[in-house]
Amino acid sequence: MLKKYLFTNFTSSFYPIFFSLFSITSIIYLVKIASLTSIIQLNFLELLLLYGYNIPKILFFTLPISFVIGLTISMSKLSSEYELLVISSFGKNPISILKYFIPIAIALSISLIIISQAIIPKATFLNKQFIAAKKTDAQFNIKASKFGQEFGDWLIFIKEDDNKLYHDIKLLQKGDTSSDKFIIATDATMDNKAGNLNLNLYNGKSFVISDTIEQTNYKNMILMDNKKDNDIYSFFGIIHYWKDLFNNKNIADDFTFNILVSIFPLISILFILIFSYYNPRYEKNKSILYSSVLIVVFFIISKKLTIINPFILVFVIPLVWILSSYILYTKTIKKQY
Repeated sequence: MLKKYLFTNFTSSFYPIFFSLFSITSIIYLVKIASLTSIIQLNFLELLLLYGYNIPKILFFTLPISFVIGLTISMSKLSSEYELLVISSFGKNPISILKYFIPIAIALSISLIIISQAIIPKATFLNKQFIAAKKTDAQFNIKASKFGQEFGDWLIFIKEDDNKLYHDIKLLQKGDTSSDKFIIATDATMDNKAGNLNLNLYNGKSFVISDTIEQTNYKNMILMDNKKDNDIYSFFGIIHYWKDLFNNKNIADDFTFNILVSIFPLISILFILIFSYYNPRYEKNKSILYSSVLIVVFFIISKKLTIINPFILVFVIPLVWILSSYILYTKTIKKQY
Protein backbone atom coordinates (compact mmCIF):
# COMPACT_ATOMS: atom_id res chain seq x y z
CA MET A 1 0.00 0.00 0.00
CA LEU A 2 2.80 2.39 0.95
CA LYS A 3 4.76 1.44 -2.17
CA LYS A 4 1.77 2.19 -4.42
CA TYR A 5 1.18 5.51 -2.67
CA LEU A 6 4.82 6.58 -3.10
CA PHE A 7 4.86 5.57 -6.77
CA THR A 8 1.64 7.49 -7.43
CA ASN A 9 3.18 10.63 -5.96
CA PHE A 10 6.36 10.10 -7.94
CA THR A 11 4.61 9.64 -11.31
CA SER A 12 2.45 12.72 -10.71
CA SER A 13 5.68 14.75 -10.49
CA PHE A 14 7.80 12.87 -13.02
CA TYR A 15 5.54 12.91 -16.08
CA PRO A 16 4.82 16.68 -16.20
CA ILE A 17 8.54 17.44 -15.84
CA PHE A 18 9.53 14.84 -18.43
CA PHE A 19 6.99 15.95 -21.04
CA SER A 20 7.90 19.61 -20.47
CA LEU A 21 11.64 18.97 -20.88
CA PHE A 22 11.01 16.64 -23.82
CA SER A 23 8.85 19.24 -25.58
CA ILE A 24 11.32 22.09 -25.03
CA THR A 25 14.28 19.99 -26.21
CA SER A 26 12.28 18.75 -29.20
CA ILE A 27 11.52 22.32 -30.25
CA ILE A 28 15.23 23.15 -30.09
CA TYR A 29 16.09 20.16 -32.30
CA LEU A 30 13.25 20.93 -34.72
CA VAL A 31 14.50 24.50 -35.12
CA LYS A 32 17.99 23.14 -35.75
CA ILE A 33 16.62 20.70 -38.34
CA ALA A 34 14.51 23.43 -39.97
CA SER A 35 17.65 25.53 -40.42
CA LEU A 36 18.93 22.83 -42.79
CA THR A 37 16.30 23.92 -45.31
CA SER A 38 18.63 26.78 -46.25
CA ILE A 39 21.01 24.10 -47.56
CA ILE A 40 18.78 21.21 -48.57
CA GLN A 41 15.12 20.73 -49.42
CA LEU A 42 13.06 18.81 -46.87
CA ASN A 43 9.42 17.86 -46.99
CA PHE A 44 7.36 17.29 -43.85
CA LEU A 45 7.96 13.54 -43.70
CA GLU A 46 11.72 13.99 -44.10
CA LEU A 47 11.71 16.57 -41.33
CA LEU A 48 9.94 14.08 -39.08
CA LEU A 49 12.48 11.41 -40.05
CA LEU A 50 15.39 13.63 -39.01
CA TYR A 51 13.57 14.44 -35.78
CA GLY A 52 13.14 10.71 -35.17
CA TYR A 53 16.90 10.21 -35.50
CA ASN A 54 17.38 12.76 -32.69
CA ILE A 55 14.83 11.30 -30.28
CA PRO A 56 17.41 8.98 -28.58
CA LYS A 57 19.58 12.02 -27.77
CA ILE A 58 16.57 13.88 -26.39
CA LEU A 59 15.62 10.92 -24.19
CA PHE A 60 19.20 10.48 -23.01
CA PHE A 61 19.33 13.95 -21.50
CA THR A 62 15.71 14.44 -20.40
CA LEU A 63 15.14 11.10 -18.64
CA PRO A 64 17.85 11.35 -15.92
CA ILE A 65 17.08 15.02 -15.24
CA SER A 66 13.34 14.30 -15.04
CA PHE A 67 13.92 11.38 -12.67
CA VAL A 68 16.09 13.34 -10.25
CA ILE A 69 13.90 16.45 -10.19
CA GLY A 70 10.66 14.44 -10.23
CA LEU A 71 11.67 12.25 -7.28
CA THR A 72 12.99 15.26 -5.38
CA ILE A 73 9.71 17.14 -5.85
CA SER A 74 7.68 14.06 -4.92
CA MET A 75 9.63 13.44 -1.70
CA SER A 76 9.77 17.12 -0.72
CA LYS A 77 6.01 17.38 -1.24
CA LEU A 78 5.49 14.49 1.18
CA SER A 79 7.83 16.22 3.63
CA SER A 80 5.99 19.54 3.38
CA GLU A 81 2.71 17.77 4.19
CA TYR A 82 4.31 15.95 7.16
CA GLU A 83 3.64 12.60 5.55
CA LEU A 84 7.27 11.45 5.57
CA LEU A 85 7.48 12.34 9.25
CA VAL A 86 4.38 10.27 9.93
CA ILE A 87 5.81 7.35 7.94
CA SER A 88 9.06 7.63 9.92
CA SER A 89 7.13 7.59 13.21
CA PHE A 90 5.79 4.14 12.24
CA GLY A 91 9.30 2.72 12.09
CA LYS A 92 10.18 3.40 8.44
CA ASN A 93 13.58 5.09 8.25
CA PRO A 94 14.50 7.24 5.20
CA ILE A 95 16.61 4.51 3.61
CA SER A 96 13.77 1.98 3.74
CA ILE A 97 11.53 4.48 1.92
CA LEU A 98 14.20 5.11 -0.69
CA LYS A 99 14.59 1.39 -1.39
CA TYR A 100 11.29 1.42 -3.27
CA PHE A 101 12.85 3.65 -5.94
CA ILE A 102 16.21 1.92 -6.31
CA PRO A 103 14.90 -0.71 -8.81
CA ILE A 104 13.48 2.12 -10.95
CA ALA A 105 16.83 3.93 -10.84
CA ILE A 106 18.67 0.72 -11.84
CA ALA A 107 16.27 0.03 -14.74
CA LEU A 108 16.57 3.65 -15.90
CA SER A 109 20.38 3.58 -15.79
CA ILE A 110 20.52 0.33 -17.79
CA SER A 111 18.12 1.80 -20.37
CA LEU A 112 20.23 4.95 -20.67
CA ILE A 113 23.39 2.89 -21.20
CA ILE A 114 21.68 0.99 -24.04
CA ILE A 115 20.40 4.25 -25.57
CA SER A 116 23.77 6.04 -25.37
CA GLN A 117 26.09 3.20 -26.33
CA ALA A 118 23.99 1.42 -28.95
CA ILE A 119 21.04 3.44 -30.24
CA ILE A 120 22.54 6.95 -30.43
CA PRO A 121 25.60 5.93 -32.54
CA LYS A 122 23.36 4.20 -35.08
CA ALA A 123 20.86 7.08 -35.16
CA THR A 124 23.68 9.61 -35.56
CA PHE A 125 25.08 7.67 -38.50
CA LEU A 126 21.67 7.50 -40.20
CA ASN A 127 21.16 11.22 -39.60
CA LYS A 128 24.51 12.16 -41.18
CA GLN A 129 24.00 9.74 -44.04
CA PHE A 130 20.58 11.21 -44.84
CA ILE A 131 21.82 14.82 -44.77
CA ALA A 132 24.83 13.93 -46.96
CA ALA A 133 22.53 12.26 -49.50
CA LYS A 134 20.25 15.30 -49.56
CA LYS A 135 23.25 17.62 -50.05
CA THR A 136 24.36 15.47 -52.97
CA ASP A 137 20.89 15.65 -54.50
CA ALA A 138 20.85 19.41 -54.01
CA GLN A 139 24.10 19.80 -55.92
CA PHE A 140 23.02 17.34 -58.59
CA ASN A 141 19.82 19.31 -59.24
CA ILE A 142 21.44 22.58 -60.26
CA LYS A 143 18.89 24.93 -61.81
CA ALA A 144 19.42 27.04 -64.92
CA SER A 145 19.46 30.85 -64.69
CA LYS A 146 19.71 30.77 -60.89
CA PHE A 147 22.43 32.63 -58.96
CA GLY A 148 24.13 31.55 -55.73
CA GLN A 149 24.31 27.82 -56.46
CA GLU A 150 27.36 25.86 -55.39
CA PHE A 151 29.34 22.93 -56.68
CA GLY A 152 32.00 22.01 -54.14
CA ASP A 153 34.28 25.01 -53.71
CA TRP A 154 32.84 26.73 -56.77
CA LEU A 155 29.99 29.10 -57.43
CA ILE A 156 28.24 27.96 -60.57
CA PHE A 157 25.89 29.63 -63.02
CA ILE A 158 24.18 27.80 -65.87
CA LYS A 159 22.35 29.72 -68.57
CA GLU A 160 20.38 26.83 -70.03
CA ASP A 161 19.45 23.27 -69.05
CA ASP A 162 18.45 20.94 -71.86
CA ASN A 163 17.45 17.73 -70.05
CA LYS A 164 20.60 17.67 -67.88
CA LEU A 165 22.81 18.84 -70.74
CA TYR A 166 23.94 22.24 -69.52
CA HIS A 167 24.89 25.12 -71.81
CA ASP A 168 26.96 28.25 -71.22
CA ILE A 169 28.47 27.42 -67.82
CA LYS A 170 30.50 29.78 -65.63
CA LEU A 171 32.32 28.83 -62.42
CA LEU A 172 34.11 31.02 -59.89
CA GLN A 173 36.18 29.53 -57.09
CA LYS A 174 35.17 30.61 -53.58
CA GLY A 175 37.38 31.33 -50.60
CA ASP A 176 40.35 33.49 -49.78
CA THR A 177 43.15 32.40 -52.11
CA SER A 178 46.19 34.10 -53.53
CA SER A 179 44.65 33.95 -56.98
CA ASP A 180 41.19 33.95 -58.53
CA LYS A 181 40.11 31.03 -60.67
CA PHE A 182 37.41 31.33 -63.29
CA ILE A 183 36.14 28.66 -65.67
CA ILE A 184 33.79 28.90 -68.60
CA ALA A 185 32.44 26.07 -70.72
CA THR A 186 30.13 25.73 -73.70
CA ASP A 187 28.49 22.53 -72.47
CA ALA A 188 28.54 20.34 -69.36
CA THR A 189 27.06 17.17 -67.89
CA MET A 190 27.05 15.87 -64.33
CA ASP A 191 27.65 12.33 -63.07
CA ASN A 192 26.63 11.00 -59.68
CA LYS A 193 28.72 7.92 -58.90
CA ALA A 194 27.90 6.47 -55.46
CA GLY A 195 27.49 9.96 -54.02
CA ASN A 196 30.59 11.36 -55.73
CA LEU A 197 29.75 14.18 -58.13
CA ASN A 198 31.74 14.88 -61.27
CA LEU A 199 31.08 17.89 -63.49
CA ASN A 200 32.18 17.19 -67.05
CA LEU A 201 32.99 20.44 -68.89
CA TYR A 202 33.37 20.65 -72.67
CA ASN A 203 34.97 23.24 -74.97
CA GLY A 204 35.91 26.02 -72.60
CA LYS A 205 38.60 28.13 -71.01
CA SER A 206 40.18 28.28 -67.56
CA PHE A 207 41.63 31.49 -66.09
CA VAL A 208 43.96 31.95 -63.13
CA ILE A 209 44.19 35.62 -62.17
CA SER A 210 46.90 36.88 -59.82
CA ASP A 211 49.58 39.36 -60.83
CA THR A 212 49.20 37.94 -64.28
CA ILE A 213 46.41 36.20 -66.15
CA GLU A 214 46.93 32.59 -67.18
CA GLN A 215 44.54 31.13 -69.72
CA THR A 216 44.12 27.48 -70.60
CA ASN A 217 41.90 26.23 -73.41
CA TYR A 218 40.46 22.74 -73.06
CA LYS A 219 38.20 20.35 -74.90
CA ASN A 220 37.21 18.30 -71.83
CA MET A 221 37.71 18.97 -68.11
CA ILE A 222 36.41 16.92 -65.17
CA LEU A 223 35.70 18.91 -62.02
CA MET A 224 35.19 16.83 -58.88
CA ASP A 225 33.25 17.87 -55.82
CA ASN A 226 35.92 17.94 -53.12
CA LYS A 227 33.48 19.09 -50.44
CA LYS A 228 32.25 15.61 -49.75
CA ASP A 229 31.32 15.22 -46.10
CA ASN A 230 34.33 13.69 -44.38
CA ASP A 231 32.35 13.05 -41.20
CA ILE A 232 30.37 10.24 -42.80
CA TYR A 233 31.78 6.93 -41.72
CA SER A 234 30.81 3.35 -42.35
CA PHE A 235 28.74 1.76 -39.61
CA PHE A 236 29.31 -1.95 -39.13
CA GLY A 237 27.75 -2.36 -35.69
CA ILE A 238 28.23 -1.21 -32.12
CA ILE A 239 31.37 -3.26 -31.45
CA HIS A 240 33.02 -1.83 -34.55
CA TYR A 241 31.93 1.69 -33.57
CA TRP A 242 33.63 1.46 -30.16
CA LYS A 243 36.66 -0.55 -31.35
CA ASP A 244 38.97 2.49 -31.12
CA LEU A 245 37.91 3.19 -27.55
CA PHE A 246 41.44 2.84 -26.16
CA ASN A 247 43.16 4.60 -29.06
CA ASN A 248 40.87 7.53 -29.84
CA LYS A 249 40.62 10.19 -27.10
CA ASN A 250 37.36 11.67 -28.42
CA ILE A 251 35.64 8.28 -28.49
CA ALA A 252 36.92 7.50 -24.98
CA ASP A 253 35.59 10.84 -23.68
CA ASP A 254 32.17 10.23 -25.25
CA PHE A 255 32.04 6.71 -23.84
CA THR A 256 32.88 7.89 -20.32
CA PHE A 257 30.46 10.83 -20.41
CA ASN A 258 27.66 8.53 -21.62
CA ILE A 259 28.29 6.04 -18.82
CA LEU A 260 28.41 8.76 -16.14
CA VAL A 261 25.19 10.41 -17.29
CA SER A 262 23.50 6.99 -17.54
CA ILE A 263 24.26 6.06 -13.93
CA PHE A 264 23.58 9.57 -12.60
CA PRO A 265 20.03 8.75 -11.36
CA LEU A 266 21.30 5.70 -9.46
CA ILE A 267 24.36 7.24 -7.78
CA SER A 268 22.46 10.44 -6.86
CA ILE A 269 19.60 8.77 -5.05
CA LEU A 270 20.99 9.57 -1.58
CA PHE A 271 21.38 13.22 -2.54
CA ILE A 272 17.68 13.24 -3.49
CA LEU A 273 16.83 11.96 -0.02
CA ILE A 274 19.03 14.59 1.63
CA PHE A 275 17.46 17.46 -0.31
CA SER A 276 13.83 16.41 0.08
CA TYR A 277 13.63 14.97 3.60
CA TYR A 278 13.04 17.85 6.04
CA ASN A 279 10.77 19.12 8.81
CA PRO A 280 8.63 21.94 7.35
CA ARG A 281 8.18 23.50 10.78
CA TYR A 282 11.89 24.33 11.13
CA GLU A 283 13.28 24.18 7.59
CA LYS A 284 12.45 25.75 4.24
CA ASN A 285 11.96 23.70 1.09
CA LYS A 286 15.01 24.29 -1.11
CA SER A 287 14.96 20.88 -2.78
CA ILE A 288 14.43 22.19 -6.34
CA LEU A 289 17.34 24.60 -6.03
CA TYR A 290 19.64 21.94 -4.57
CA SER A 291 18.71 19.29 -7.14
CA SER A 292 19.20 21.76 -10.02
CA VAL A 293 22.65 22.68 -8.74
CA LEU A 294 23.44 18.98 -8.31
CA ILE A 295 22.56 18.26 -11.95
CA VAL A 296 24.62 21.18 -13.29
CA VAL A 297 27.65 20.30 -11.15
CA PHE A 298 27.56 16.63 -12.15
CA PHE A 299 27.25 17.36 -15.87
CA ILE A 300 30.13 19.86 -15.72
CA ILE A 301 32.33 17.44 -13.80
CA SER A 302 31.49 14.58 -16.16
CA LYS A 303 32.21 16.66 -19.26
CA LYS A 304 35.31 18.55 -18.13
CA LEU A 305 37.20 16.08 -15.96
CA THR A 306 37.12 13.26 -18.49
CA ILE A 307 39.89 15.02 -20.42
CA ILE A 308 42.27 13.98 -17.61
CA ASN A 309 41.86 10.22 -17.84
CA PRO A 310 38.42 8.94 -18.87
CA PHE A 311 39.02 5.30 -17.93
CA ILE A 312 40.02 6.12 -14.36
CA LEU A 313 37.37 8.77 -13.82
CA VAL A 314 34.55 6.50 -14.99
CA PHE A 315 35.18 4.66 -11.69
CA VAL A 316 36.47 7.52 -9.52
CA ILE A 317 33.64 10.01 -10.10
CA PRO A 318 30.80 7.59 -9.16
CA LEU A 319 32.75 6.37 -6.13
CA VAL A 320 33.43 9.91 -4.87
CA TRP A 321 29.84 10.93 -5.64
CA ILE A 322 28.32 8.03 -3.66
CA LEU A 323 30.78 8.43 -0.78
CA SER A 324 30.07 12.17 -0.55
CA SER A 325 26.32 11.59 -0.50
CA TYR A 326 26.64 8.93 2.21
CA ILE A 327 28.82 11.12 4.44
CA LEU A 328 26.38 14.00 4.04
CA TYR A 329 23.46 11.68 4.74
CA THR A 330 24.98 10.34 7.97
CA LYS A 331 25.70 13.87 9.23
CA THR A 332 22.21 15.20 8.43
CA ILE A 333 19.20 12.95 7.77
CA LYS A 334 20.40 9.83 9.57
CA LYS A 335 21.07 11.78 12.78
CA GLN A 336 17.58 13.28 12.87
CA TYR A 337 15.42 10.42 11.58
